[in-house]
Amino acid sequence: MAMTSSGTALLTLPTDEQILITREFNAPKHLVYEAWTTPELVKRWWHANRGEMTVVEIDLRVGGKWRYVMVADDGFEVGFHGEYREIVPDERIVSTEIYEGLPEGVSEEEGATVNTATFTEADGRTTVTLLVQATSKVSRDAIIDSGMEAGLQDALDLLEQVSISLR
Repeated sequence: MAMTSSGTALLTLPTDEQILITREFNAPKHLVYEAWTTPELVKRWWHANRGEMTVVEIDLRVGGKWRYVMVADDGFEVGFHGEYREIVPDERIVSTEIYEGLPEGVSEEEGATVNTATFTEADGRTTVTLLVQATSKVSRDAIIDSGMEAGLQDALDLLEQVSISLR
């Protein structure tokens, strides 16, 4: 299993099509889950200090859709959307994720990932594991090569701050 981490979250590559992110938060899981799933709270962390959130839509139910759009500091608009496949409140969310700027010739089916977020708590601290299942090694590597890890590290640091602020 290759290790690529450089921050507070541990990023590993369990298979050629997967990215596994693991991070512990100094907050109980119901607060981390709340910060993960509440639009006003997502606006406070998902941007990773790289821009301004312009859209955060969350229809948190199986079959419900979500969409996040950010205007980066350089003016570039970044959007993602997906659909919820499984929801166990405070414990697990499975959803699809599609980057809205896929390269020409890459279909949404090819570019989509299935993301499984799991929230577990011990002694008031929460471990979030996020398994990103891509459709191919090429797709997985493109996600990694996009610089996603640096943004993810910063976003998860902000997520922890938002979760703690809910106490």
